[in-house]
Amino acid sequence: MLTNPTKAAIRAAYSRLKDGLPGFRPRASQGKMIAEVAKALAGAGGVAAIEAPTGTGKSMAYLIAGHEVARAQKKKLLIATATVALQEQLVERDIPLYLQLSGHVAKVALAKGRGRYLCPRNLAMARNSLAGSTQMGLAGFDADLALWARPPAERDKQALSKLAQAFDAGEWNGDMDSAPEPVSDLLRPMLTTSAGGCTNRKCGQFMICPFFAARRAVDDADIIVANQDLVLADLTMPGDGDGGPDPAWGGVILPRPDETLYVFDEAHHIPGKAIDRGAAEVHLANAVRQLSRLGRQVHAAYSLTDKENLGKLSLDAGDAKLQELSDALEALEKEIRLGWLPDPAESEPMYRGSLGRLPEAWVEHARLLGLQAGEVQRWLAAVRRAVVEMTDGGPTQEALSRELGIALERVGKQAACWQAWSVDDPDQAPPLARWVTLTGDQQLVCHASAVSAAGLLRNVLWGNASGVVLTSATLSAGGNFRGYADAVGLPDDAVTLSLPSPFDLAAQAQLEVPAMDALPDAREEHAQAISDWLAEHLDWDAGNLVLFTSRAKLDRVLQRLPIDKVRKVRAQGSLGKTQLIAEHITDVESGRGSTLFGLASFGEGLDLPGKLCETVVITQLPFAVPTDPVGATYAEWLESRGRNPFIEVSIPEATRLLTQYCGRLIRNESDSGRIVLLDRRVVTKRYGAGMLRALPPFRRVIER
Repeated sequence: MLTNPTKAAIRAAYSRLKDGLPGFRPRASQGKMIAEVAKALAGAGGVAAIEAPTGTGKSMAYLIAGHEVARAQKKKLLIATATVALQEQLVERDIPLYLQLSGHVAKVALAKGRGRYLCPRNLAMARNSLAGSTQMGLAGFDADLALWARPPAERDKQALSKLAQAFDAGEWNGDMDSAPEPVSDLLRPMLTTSAGGCTNRKCGQFMICPFFAARRAVDDADIIVANQDLVLADLTMPGDGDGGPDPAWGGVILPRPDETLYVFDEAHHIPGKAIDRGAAEVHLANAVRQLSRLGRQVHAAYSLTDKENLGKLSLDAGDAKLQELSDALEALEKEIRLGWLPDPAESEPMYRGSLGRLPEAWVEHARLLGLQAGEVQRWLAAVRRAVVEMTDGGPTQEALSRELGIALERVGKQAACWQAWSVDDPDQAPPLARWVTLTGDQQLVCHASAVSAAGLLRNVLWGNASGVVLTSATLSAGGNFRGYADAVGLPDDAVTLSLPSPFDLAAQAQLEVPAMDALPDAREEHAQAISDWLAEHLDWDAGNLVLFTSRAKLDRVLQRLPIDKVRKVRAQGSLGKTQLIAEHITDVESGRGSTLFGLASFGEGLDLPGKLCETVVITQLPFAVPTDPVGATYAEWLESRGRNPFIEVSIPEATRLLTQYCGRLIRNESDSGRIVLLDRRVVTKRYGAGMLRALPPFRRVIER
């Protein structure tokens, strides 16, 4: 538990922060957060979910408490964020400032996924492909081992040359996020690799590999900053374990969970990201084409290794297995097309299994496909291993190792999808969502996904980690954590805490709900009402943010605005986000005024203090789209158990998002302004009063 020396160290660090930080103001919420973070992380397997509004100083709070507890317990402190912007802020500003003020010395590492680093082997292959007379210079295998998906443009050739020069000269460390040249969508996948495409220590470029250099830095670090996707990826990998009955998870890319204290900042993203981790899909036509190409690559592998048998199979036997899998994929496609007649009126046709249940004939095909994909997976792993372990295979060996590794990943993802389609759902847990979509070119894609993150996080995080703190400005619905606790499967003994804002919100801002005739379900009329209100009541010479729930609604409103107002609008998607905001700031600071039109991503993480944003207009309550197959399956399951998904899920999530959007307005003690909600449902519907009560305590101006 929290010892007296650790408490004293935390108090001393906080005191140095107060003395050393210019303009520091003690905030009760920050002090409370420091105490709760320390208690949660000091207890074995402790868990806390802490809602800390803007201005709390939460990053410094969890750094002071988390690092002191980690030092006392000789453990790692791992901070996981959802955005690159917060990672950079922590590594470049917050952590150095904390270390400077506290007087501590600590090694800090930024951990990213493999795909965010240059692969030196792929760089060399790409350069050689431009120098050779053919794309790879590999007689007979060019088409199947070629790097370039299409002939490279001159700018790609120039970028490749400049990147290579910078890396060779030691002027660039291989971090793709800081590449000295813009990297096109064509070039990037060629210069990076996935775990499947990497040969690790067998690679001739291993010692200069940026990814493994970063891995070594992580191994040595005391404080690690990572993105949530990477942390979840690591936690869902089987670890070494101790031979006990329960499998160990994690500790493959990042430090072992039982030796790590985790802080998940921006933790409202965790449920969605954990669900995405377990999602699987197979594009049937693509899978068949990829198997055909794989067959030719396998022939090259048998030829290159000069072996009659690989993975206990002859080439003919291996070919037969690939053909069986291909035939089974085509048989499933035929079965689906016979059993499902898509509605031609739907723009994106979908067949979703009610409560996750698919037609039995489809499930039988999936069971067979799962077995066949598993057999191909095991054999292909042996084929690739034989190629990787060769000592004199030359450039063909490099290319084959890469392609067979990527193919192995694809077959693994196929196997995961078929497993999800054919497994029986547990009695008490929500079922998996299972569905099929039809693409614009009439191709079938099979999908499966968990509908809740709770099961996954119970397996790999709670009880597995030494301690976990989840924090964000919005985790609850007005202080009620039930929805979030259900979404992530919080342990029963987890601490939940909603801290008050350090700002005087009632004095600094007001929440307005104007009188309007139209509700959002009348699309055209509501768009017109929004346009009319904006044209008449918005201060177009100030800095404003207008948030929409859909691109269609944004476009409708923009089309109806007077042209002189349209000229002052900067709509999301018209330019890159960074440039859009830079131009907005320039115009507001010069007194010309600017209004940002944005979607959900502009409602979170956007920091426009002072005059840059004096009015936030929320055009519609942010209820989730009801056609989402994951949400729809979960809602069905709740209903089947006599529960109300709208009350239990939709309202709390919309309230949380609404609070997040309100957080764009008041960024510091001197800010002031107004939130305008152009959706009368908060007044006319029974649930509206509860949503209004849950919002921050702004002054209310409700027109009747």
